[in-house]
Amino acid sequence: MFNTMTMTKVFGALFGALLFFLLASWAASGLYSTAADGHGEDGPVQGYIIATLDDGHGDGGDEEADVVEEPPVEVAIVGDAAAGEKVFKKCKACHKIEEGVKAVGPDLFAVVGRGIGAREGFKYSDGMLAQGGEWDAALLDTFLTDPKAMVAGTKMSFRGLSKPEDRANVIAYLATIGG
Repeated sequence: MFNTMTMTKVFGALFGALLFFLLASWAASGLYSTAADGHGEDGPVQGYIIATLDDGHGDGGDEEADVVEEPPVEVAIVGDAAAGEKVFKKCKACHKIEEGVKAVGPDLFAVVGRGIGAREGFKYSDGMLAQGGEWDAALLDTFLTDPKAMVAGTKMSFRGLSKPEDRANVIAYLATIGG
């Protein structure tokens, strides 16, 4: 039933599958680090972070102190503006970066630090007008992740940017426009 030719084919198939999985594992370990400390074999692993700075309250403490009205928490924008300009091409269909240029969406000239729903001459949705506050990096990151989840009833049909590095790069780019 089993002859030499059949055995050669069986061992060849098993050896080929093993070789394939070893090469795939080697390639994946070259692309992704599983180190718990954030360092790979060749040093620190690059990442993109949109981090909020400490608001001075620390953890715990008096709950009333955490509720008092204070200026917005400053946000560090860590991203590559040049890469963000490339990602912004996804936004260009509806948003312009030149001040006062009309499009489907409001222009994004000096949007970082601008009041939400504050661009003169643009008809915002009721949900956007109800938001209040200013666009900072943390809020832009939340909005760009999933606009409809943050602002119920928004007119913006864009699904969002799923990659954190794309959001960080776009925010870094927008921070350079008119700021």
